[in-house]
Formats: sequence, C-alpha cells, structure tokens
Amino acid sequence: MKVTLFAALLAIAGSVSAHPASAKRQDIDTTVLNFALTLEHLEARFYADGLSQFDAGAFEACGFPDWVRGRIAQIADHEASHVEFLTGALGSGATAECSYNFPYTDPTSFVALATILEQVGSSAYTGAASLLTDKGYLTAAAAILSIESRHQTWLASAAQTGYPWSTGYETPLDGNLVYTLAAAFITSCPSSNPALPFTAFPAVTATGTIAAGSTLQLSFDAGSTPGPYYGAFFSGLNTTFATINSDATVMIPSDLVGTVYMVVSTNNTAVADANTVAGPLVLPIPYDQSAPGSPLASV
Repeated sequence: MKVTLFAALLAIAGSVSAHPASAKRQDIDTTVLNFALTLEHLEARFYADGLSQFDAGAFEACGFPDWVRGRIAQIADHEASHVEFLTGALGSGATAECSYNFPYTDPTSFVALATILEQVGSSAYTGAASLLTDKGYLTAAAAILSIESRHQTWLASAAQTGYPWSTGYETPLDGNLVYTLAAAFITSCPSSNPALPFTAFPAVTATGTIAAGSTLQLSFDAGSTPGPYYGAFFSGLNTTFATINSDATVMIPSDLVGTVYMVVSTNNTAVADANTVAGPLVLPIPYDQSAPGSPLASV
C-alpha cells in the first residue's frame, strides 16, 4: 500500500493525542504550530498572488530563464501543502489566513522578497524547535524546515545567481523577532484567530550600501529608552556587536556575509527582549565572488 509522506507526517503530528501530556505542554505545542501556520499562510498567499499577477512573459521580460517561474510554482504548491498539513494537525484551533500587503512591483522584486521570506521561515523554524515538547511535532517541523531552507537556497543561487548559503549554520530567530518581520506584511486578521503571545518591536530602516565594512544610516524610534545603542548582528549561531554612533550610523562588521539580521539594542554583550529597541533588519550581505577562498569563487 502506498502511503504519502504528507499522510505519514500528519499521523506523526496527530499522535500527540495518544500520549499523556500536560495541558501546558499541549498549549506550547499548539502555540508554536499556530505561529508556524501564520507564517505558512503568509507565504502561500504571497506566492499565489505573485504568480497570478506575473505570467511567463513578465518573468522573461525581467531576464529570468523560462524555468524560473515553473520552479516558483512548485514552491507555491509546497507552501499550500504546509498550510494544509498544519491546519489538519491543529484541527478546529487552527489560525486562519490574514490579509496582506506585499511591496513587490515586478518579478525581480517578487523573487527578491521571496528569498527573504524563505530565509525568515527557515530562521523561524530553527528558533522554535527548542520550544516543541512532542517529538512527532518536532519531526514534522524539521521536515518543513529543510524544505524552506532549500527554497531559499534555490531562490538565492539558481534564480538570482547569488550566494546559496550564509554560514555553516542556520540563524535562529525567536518568536518576537519573527513576528516583527511578519507583521510588516499583515494588514488585518480574523478576530476569531487564536491570540499569539508575541509582540512586534518598532521597525528599523537603513540607507547605504549593504556590504561588509560599509556604514549604514539607521532610522528608528527609541521612544523613552536611553542610549547608548548598539547594532547586534545575528549570523549563524553568532552575534556581533557594533556601536551605533550619535548620528545613528553603524558600520557592518567586516567579517559578515550572507543573510544577516540586525537589531538595535542597549546591550553590547547579549540581546534580550528587555534590551531590544528596534528591529530586526534583514541585511543580504553579498560575498566577494572574486576573492580567493570565496564560497562562490569557482562556481
């Protein structure tokens, strides 16, 4: 008998009900899965809307090979499957789709934003893994995480001829940081959706060249939080701090490459919700492809 992977994963995730577990453990798992579903709804709608807006001719006019749109359609199918899977696992308590505003204007900006969304999705699943208490849910989340990461790699490298990875490790983000990034695209949600225990931080924006060693001009509202302020740059499992000057400029550390997240913090040794002022800001820092030893030098 043929059993699809989707059905098998759904059975694994659903097996939690067959094991004795405290209400607190179940609540944690439900919260994490509903948060994951919130992100999957966003991604699924993003791809569905983009593909309906831009046909093959539009992609070709922007210089993409004819197979790029077809691969993105496959990614759209994956994201729709993730929504179906998580909705089935959560049952009547599943969060519903929200309304969104995505700031792309053509296939080029659409693919660029898709790359960021997939990277954020990978970071979200990585950061949430330690919160799951049921092994079945953890296995299912890992199965989705690996695909999100592959999506991001393909979009960044094959579709955009950029770098396929950042460091040797995925960069985990906690719930508040991920929610901050997702909330920027959400305009409204059904009032019946279960409340999520996350809060969005104020936004931080930047102008300037995004490159290792370059200086960015930041804009953020610190409110009544006094300085000094620091830029905390998350890359892989490491955090690098740089002083934010009195004119709100900060230098990107010279050893950072790939997708890096930066938050504004009042602490220069450890980042926590209590000392986070604004962010995160997503910084796609390019590799120097001509440098000896560059991961892309021989590609």
